[in-house]
Amino acid sequence: MKKIGFLSFGHWSASPGSQARTASDVLLQSVELAEAVEDLGADGAYFRVHHFARQLGSPFPLLAAVGARTKRIEIGTGVIDMRYENPLYMAEDAGAADLLSGGRLQLGISRGSPEQVIEGYRYFGYAPEEGKSDADMGRQHAEVFLQVIEGRGFAQPNPRPMFPNPPGLLRIEPYSEGLRQRIWWGAGSDATARWAAELGMHLMSSTLKNDESGEPFHVQQAKQIQVFRDAWAAAGHAGEPRVSVSRSIFPLVDDRDRQWFGGEDDAKDSIGWIDTSTRAVFGRSYAAEPDKLVEQLAEDEAIAAADTLLLTVPNQLGVEYNAHVVEALLTHVAPALGWR
Repeated sequence: MKKIGFLSFGHWSASPGSQARTASDVLLQSVELAEAVEDLGADGAYFRVHHFARQLGSPFPLLAAVGARTKRIEIGTGVIDMRYENPLYMAEDAGAADLLSGGRLQLGISRGSPEQVIEGYRYFGYAPEEGKSDADMGRQHAEVFLQVIEGRGFAQPNPRPMFPNPPGLLRIEPYSEGLRQRIWWGAGSDATARWAAELGMHLMSSTLKNDESGEPFHVQQAKQIQVFRDAWAAAGHAGEPRVSVSRSIFPLVDDRDRQWFGGEDDAKDSIGWIDTSTRAVFGRSYAAEPDKLVEQLAEDEAIAAADTLLLTVPNQLGVEYNAHVVEALLTHVAPALGWR
């Protein structure tokens, strides 16, 4: 068995064929798609966060709305760029959204990816300390966030407060018990996967990672997962860690599928540069008839090693089509692979 959900980047544009033409379209359709996949028996609705882009930005209003309109599925992010975040305010938002959903948040966070603007985090009021990088700042924000959502008091109460305080130091409110155990780190390298395990975060690995060996993407990603699990065990954390990987997978079962994705059957990994010094390997897409997809996906070592698979969906094609993509995988592919 494997948990299966979708990951939406939340694009909108007025381009021909786009059914998500405005920010309002994307937000409303995101809620509707979450409802639709829950009805289909899928397990999760996850959303990418990008700033200064025609994509989903601040995630917590959307997560709260999805939580209020669904009952069972996990609701998450993949990922929140911690360079932009005030960790304490984020803890308040996350606690509120988690309580509204009945404790179903699975928050993916990370130090961030290449941006739409130069050092966009500075416009949000954040800058790295002297001698530190923006990645260091993102990880520092993450560590503070993890500390405050544990629920321990740390703030000195006012001796003459407006309202009565409980005894002792005060914590961030609202506090949602269990949220600390549902934080994931989006790791691009083996080293950051190890660091995430040491801090007791789950692993979220996307369709790209640092090219650290020259091997195929899925092989490098499977090795990253093993590094993470080994570090988790060495740290002595209770419970089993979770691992998600994301993939673009399109079963070709009707003419719409063949029209949109029929030309991607020969897709292969590609190499690119995240920045001037970081070479990355980008995983292939999968698009084929279901029987062929089963053969291809069975050879993907990282999917086999993960407990959760997030399907990156083309959200601009609309709710009905994206629900169809998820249903096709659940019906025609997942059972043959033992995922259902």
